[in-house]
Amino acid sequence: MIEPGARVILDVEKPVAGGRMLARHSGRVVLVSAAIPGERVSARIERVGKGVVYAETITVLAPSSDRRDAPDDWRCGGNVYSHVAYARQLQLKAEVIRDGFVRLGHISLAAAPEVVGSPERGYRMRARLHAQDGRIGFFREGTHQVCDAAHTYQLLPATIEWVAQAEERLAAARLSGLAGVEIAENIPGDERVCHLELHGGTDPEAFAALGEGLTGLSAERTDRAGVVQLAGVPRVSDTLRVGDAELTLGRDVRAFFQGNRFLVERLAAHVAARIAPGPVVDLYAGVGLFGLAIASIGKRPVTLVEGDPISGSDLQRNAAAFGSGVRVERRSVEAFLRSGGGRRPSRTAVPEFAEATFIVDPPRTGMSRDALTGVIEKAPARIVYVSCDVATLARDSRALIDAGYALDDVTGVDLFPNTAHIETIAVFVR
Repeated sequence: MIEPGARVILDVEKPVAGGRMLARHSGRVVLVSAAIPGERVSARIERVGKGVVYAETITVLAPSSDRRDAPDDWRCGGNVYSHVAYARQLQLKAEVIRDGFVRLGHISLAAAPEVVGSPERGYRMRARLHAQDGRIGFFREGTHQVCDAAHTYQLLPATIEWVAQAEERLAAARLSGLAGVEIAENIPGDERVCHLELHGGTDPEAFAALGEGLTGLSAERTDRAGVVQLAGVPRVSDTLRVGDAELTLGRDVRAFFQGNRFLVERLAAHVAARIAPGPVVDLYAGVGLFGLAIASIGKRPVTLVEGDPISGSDLQRNAAAFGSGVRVERRSVEAFLRSGGGRRPSRTAVPEFAEATFIVDPPRTGMSRDALTGVIEKAPARIVYVSCDVATLARDSRALIDAGYALDDVTGVDLFPNTAHIETIAVFVR
């Protein structure tokens, strides 16, 4: 009988989204952590769900040649692939993408897609850390226990040093009330800014000393609107190369931006290379990474749509240098699409976008029903879909294919090595 605490012997078959591997026992699907396909492991049952069993590897009985030593706390910060040699990680993530398209979208891929790799250490230039009992770090997988971010090797040594100094200052001053820390850095790592999330009733000024070693520090209380600037300017700036062009992007510490310093230029270039001739509409534009990269290499007109007030403000500032060939729409994607694309609705709305490329880079939940319907109704010639979640990408891909689009290209980009995360770029053509 399979029940929590029981030990079972498993032959591991394949990877699944989320970082676990699929095995079977007595006809039941078991999702096991810390394993590699092809291995035989002894595992302990953690919990039994509806139709699936969850287990953790205790002993590896027949190890894969791709197994390597993992950090002491491999569950910290989503580091669930850290026991797998990096080349094999890329293969596993390609299989996860392919499986998601087949199983969830009923879309067959001729082969597992290419997954672009990254250096494994110091890649992360955006992170949200949690604060608890004087410690600052990531959460351990599946818990709310704070763990040492240094063990994940995702952050630069200088960033880890600032975290350690912040913990020392909090302890020395006996400060409490810190809930979390958002960190943003530029690509070289010579600009580092932080935003403190404080519990209600906490005095932000008491945390001003944490600004030492940063180029900017701000804070915000959960019970009061408004941001307090404590040190410097809480913004960073990068100059990216896109082809022969340069693009300068500034961003607030709280603004969304792709998190891998080694791949951000390559990701922007990859998207830009998949744009068809004609207008470009960048939905979920953020601070302008994709749309302004495309404008910087001379493709116009470009319309960028962003509803978030923080990212939208940065987007407007970043787009100012491009003049009339670039238009910023600071409203939700759904509102933009309902409006007829930012212009007066008319019977010519479909021809307006007949030669256009739409870029969509939605949150993990994928496109809302209204947004997906709106894009389909505009009938652009091409859609470049940048996704951080295979399941919602497969779901939305199925809807686009049913609406008459063909899947032209799929590529993975490993923005977060050693974690279960995978970024996927899918191109659809009409």
